[in-house]
Amino acid sequence: MPVAPGAQPPGHRRGRLRVYLGAAPGVGKTYRMLDEAHRRRERGTDVVVGLLETHDRPRTARLLDGLEQLPRTVRRYRGTEFAELDLDALLRRRPELALVDELAHTNVPGGRHAKRWQDIEELLAAGIDVVTTVNIQHLESLNDVVQKITGVPQRETVPDEVVRRADQIELVDMAPQALRRRLAHGNVYRAEKVDAALANWFRVGNLTALRELALLWLAGRVDEGLRDYRAVHNIDRVWETRERVVVALTGGPEGPTLIRRAARICDRTAGGELLAVHVTRSDGLAGASPGRLAEQRGLVESLGGSYHVVVGDDIPEALLTFARARDATQLVLGTSRRGRTNRFLTGPGIGETTVDRSEDIDVHMVTHAFTGRGRLPPLGRRHSRRRTLAGYAAGLAVPTLLTAVLSQAHTALNLTTDALIFQLGVVAVALLGGATSALLASLVASLLLNYYFIPPVHTFTIGEANNFIALAVFAAVALCVSTVVDHAARQTARAARATAEAETLSTLAGSVLRGADAVPALLDRTRTSFGLDTAALLVPATGEVLARTDTPATPDEHPETTELPVGADALLVLTGRRLPDTDHRVLSVFAAHLAAALERDRLATAAAEVEPIRAADRMRTALLAAVSHDLRTPLATALASVGSLRSPEVEFSADDRAELLALADESLVELTRLVDNLLDLSRLQAGALTLHLQPTHLDEILPRALDSLPDPAAPVHPLDLDTAPAVLADPPLLERVLANVVTNALRHNAPGAPVLVTASGHADRVEIRVVDRGPGIPPEDRDRVFLPFQRLGDTDNTTGLGLGLALSRGLAEAMGGTLDVEDTPGGGTTMLLTLPAATEAPPEETR
Repeated sequence: MPVAPGAQPPGHRRGRLRVYLGAAPGVGKTYRMLDEAHRRRERGTDVVVGLLETHDRPRTARLLDGLEQLPRTVRRYRGTEFAELDLDALLRRRPELALVDELAHTNVPGGRHAKRWQDIEELLAAGIDVVTTVNIQHLESLNDVVQKITGVPQRETVPDEVVRRADQIELVDMAPQALRRRLAHGNVYRAEKVDAALANWFRVGNLTALRELALLWLAGRVDEGLRDYRAVHNIDRVWETRERVVVALTGGPEGPTLIRRAARICDRTAGGELLAVHVTRSDGLAGASPGRLAEQRGLVESLGGSYHVVVGDDIPEALLTFARARDATQLVLGTSRRGRTNRFLTGPGIGETTVDRSEDIDVHMVTHAFTGRGRLPPLGRRHSRRRTLAGYAAGLAVPTLLTAVLSQAHTALNLTTDALIFQLGVVAVALLGGATSALLASLVASLLLNYYFIPPVHTFTIGEANNFIALAVFAAVALCVSTVVDHAARQTARAARATAEAETLSTLAGSVLRGADAVPALLDRTRTSFGLDTAALLVPATGEVLARTDTPATPDEHPETTELPVGADALLVLTGRRLPDTDHRVLSVFAAHLAAALERDRLATAAAEVEPIRAADRMRTALLAAVSHDLRTPLATALASVGSLRSPEVEFSADDRAELLALADESLVELTRLVDNLLDLSRLQAGALTLHLQPTHLDEILPRALDSLPDPAAPVHPLDLDTAPAVLADPPLLERVLANVVTNALRHNAPGAPVLVTASGHADRVEIRVVDRGPGIPPEDRDRVFLPFQRLGDTDNTTGLGLGLALSRGLAEAMGGTLDVEDTPGGGTTMLLTLPAATEAPPEETR
């Protein structure tokens, strides 16, 4: 039963796609595809050649023998016939395998799809296996890179995802020298194209770069396939197919040392990959410095690595999970900043635990200048000095007061109740002064409870074993409860501070994005966020104030000063209240933003200073290139004519003398015109052009403009100029503008077609149109035609300096008008000159 084109029969399977990928034309993709077709045909596969381009290569054409070829369909487009893939016929034929060359090809309009890869997608959906070819320069993601390398834009591209979805991708590789030899032997292009190809696209450097692009792109595709395979088969162990180095960052000062060490390890192996990772706590309360992390991220990216953030409370496990997921082979950590005493009290650190669990990942413990210079962590929250002293006083006073009160009610309460009340007092002390104060309170409470309430009283002797156990349990519970309470209070304070910091940083980012000037906005935000009097940005070497912001209120007479480096050349100076250490972490983020803003301002200033110099340099280069030929040609012609006439060795006839004089005259007139254009353009750019605006009639100006043309008899037809309103213009300058525009139209006009000049009034403006029937100007090039020294579309250097339209637009704008480009209906270009209309016509005798 026949199947309709594009239909899918019951129980169908999707076809399989095989792609032969090449770095450049001529490497043998089509040849390999045909060779594969013959092998599949010998094994009994039904193979049909849907479309294949041999490019007149005999060896490729010979491989078509014995293969069934489907006739192509012919489509007409703009009067030309094109042979394309007959998709419907191929779907009706339904072979097991179809050969369809040139995956990125753009179809001629008239078919079902705009691109050939869309035709192939329909074949695959119908269950037909397809083998195709594509070059690396046609992949969409690499299109701009290839253009930078070769200088040739690629119009035909295919989405990377189409190629990535292929079941098989085979790289057809060839050394650049071998490909150039194949080209020189005539195996790629015809003989007349070989020299141009070798000198342009097929240069060794181009081929080497394209080959590397192809290898890297395919390596990424292979890497994806390997990860998918390991995920499907639940393979957790590292396969050392490629060196990947993970460096763990804590946000500490040792970060740059670790990053550079990891980068050196990467550089020792070709294709090594550097990954930096920072593990943050799941509660978002990590104590790392955001400013330092931002700086370290910039360093990683500048070294070609990538920066990642993962969440995990078990830092060693989070590091190793990340490393295994990325198939990393080496892990770089810094040695602990904790001292020996700290390590003895707190147990093994992150580095030791990571080494114990690393299994097949190599772990590098890198020493640095901050090794062992850490301090013991505080036992509790860090409070102000006043609150800390109050906590110690409460640790002594609360148990004492409780003893005095409970001694009066001793007969009514038992030992258990007394112990619970003392325990409540210890918890209250923990809330006030932290774990250290609670430890003191529990010690004092234990002694007082033993002395006053445990028999025998008024002695530290404990008579019964149960009372001893009760006292020990009281001390342990009091200590544990106070520690838990202090830890909960500390976490609550950290969470509140983290929320405040997040709100501050969010406001910071929003104010910078909304601000027109980043540095003053950042300074003002810094001052207001921390409640300071002034914020200034200084250059330490010279004392120069780059920016400053002050509070409207009267500052303190003796303010505290905080200084923080901003980049390498600036210093942030803050005056007002004393900032606690906890504020410095967020302040470092402000400093990092300020450093980035200063760098952006510096780069913008440098770019603004360089751009006029670059423009002048481009103008100078173009002028020298143009003057070296275009001014020299008429000058040389005039000198040769005059020199011939002055030569005593040759006798010229009257006609010869007249011809030489006419040639000299034409050359000098041309030279004068070019020099006048250059002078007028320089006056325009310097703003030194003097104008004499007056009412001017177009029907008088145009004939004079045509008389100044190299060929006054050129076919120029004026229409409706005598009925058009007078314009307010400088007559000589308007004559120059019309002469230049008409000359440009004649140069590009179709042979035999006249150039039309029309004019019409619109309110207070007069529109003058110069219409030609030439090839037209693409929209993307319309601004370029008005640049100096541009000869868009000219094929030689004998057609002038390319100043005509640039000068004409400048003169038109100087007279209060405009000069723009429009399309001519039916093909061609229309130059639209708009000038202000004269308010009143001049007297008849002055016209």
